[in-house]
Amino acid sequence: MNESSQTNKFIEDCEVSIKNTFSNIDDICIVNQQKVLSAMIENNLTDADFASSDGYGYSDLGRDKIDKIYASIFHTEDALVRFQIPSATSAISLVLFSILLPGDEYISVDGMPYDTLKSVIGFNNEPCSLSEMSCKFSYVDLIPAKYKEDGRLIEPEKYDFDKILDNINEKTKLVMIQRSKGYTSRHSFSPKEIGECISKIKSKNKNIICMVDNCYGTFVCKEEPSDYGADIVIGSLIKNAGGGITDCGAYIVGRKDLIERCSYRLTAPGIGKEIGASLGLNKNILKGLYFAPRSVADAVKSQILFSKCLEEKGYRCYPQSFEERSDIITAIEFGDKNKLESFTNLIQKNSPVNSNVRPIFDDMPGYDDKVIMAAGCFVSGASLELSCDAPLKSPYIAYLQGGINYGMSKMVISNIINSKIV
Repeated sequence: MNESSQTNKFIEDCEVSIKNTFSNIDDICIVNQQKVLSAMIENNLTDADFASSDGYGYSDLGRDKIDKIYASIFHTEDALVRFQIPSATSAISLVLFSILLPGDEYISVDGMPYDTLKSVIGFNNEPCSLSEMSCKFSYVDLIPAKYKEDGRLIEPEKYDFDKILDNINEKTKLVMIQRSKGYTSRHSFSPKEIGECISKIKSKNKNIICMVDNCYGTFVCKEEPSDYGADIVIGSLIKNAGGGITDCGAYIVGRKDLIERCSYRLTAPGIGKEIGASLGLNKNILKGLYFAPRSVADAVKSQILFSKCLEEKGYRCYPQSFEERSDIITAIEFGDKNKLESFTNLIQKNSPVNSNVRPIFDDMPGYDDKVIMAAGCFVSGASLELSCDAPLKSPYIAYLQGGINYGMSKMVISNIINSKIV
């Protein structure tokens, strides 16, 4: 048997061992596809909603219809879906500045937020941060996971409810909850786990606003955080919700009064959602949403196969291949800078776009450490497409994301194994 045949046999054997997991992912996909289709039918989506608007964008029926469809899918009172919100960080910043007033306090319940939010909070002394408004931030670390000596998980990270409740006082207005792992090796929380945290928080003060960063998690499970009591939920259209088709934007769904405040911050008080030209992007946003459940399912399958293959090669992956997933990210621990860099370069080399580019570690806006990124994507920064990035720090962990085309992901895995890097 030649080398290529051996690799194919190895991958096929890995697929057999995760067959039941793949069947469950298909079941989740069907549930989410039904939610999307039902929302489009119930809100009477028509081809007239694809029409473009310019200028102020008054009476843009398609833009308003998209908001209604998103609200239906997430079972919320209202939604704000706009291509003018360029990233999830921008959407989170928009929500925080919309809700928090001078002197308010807010808490992160799953540790320090990821790097790009530190400037929003005020850690980096950037102008226009929340610290300039005298908003007080604090965070509570998670209870660490427990592992066996061979690295197998005994118990995942947990919310430290006692410390969370101790940190809540009469000035606490908002709690930040991050579903995905960010640049950590922790597991990503499911909507149900997030719901348990929200329930604890609300038991102490029902008026506290619970905000969930849902990036990388949309459509991975049958439910969303909004189904478990989240007051406001945020996601990116160039990640899961855009299906790999939508070119830019973000969504914010939740309570009507909170969405109104966000719309006022986005445009102007008293104007809110009434303006904002769609510039012909309504169809793009809706088509991406329509394909998103299937695209996300392929991405989850891709990540599980990567985990299984790399585990068999002796690498530690978070989550492990047999664990339930709540996002489209796998953290792979290489323990060696050169192996990490080589792996990232192979992801880029096997990408459909810019395969000739060689990624290097360099400074990136909003990040504390130098970062290397492989992102040969059709949409810049679209983490639903197969991509990889990593900060330059020990233990040299690569954060592999997406895999919108499962067949292509298998080809990439094969090429990486044949390269002898892993």
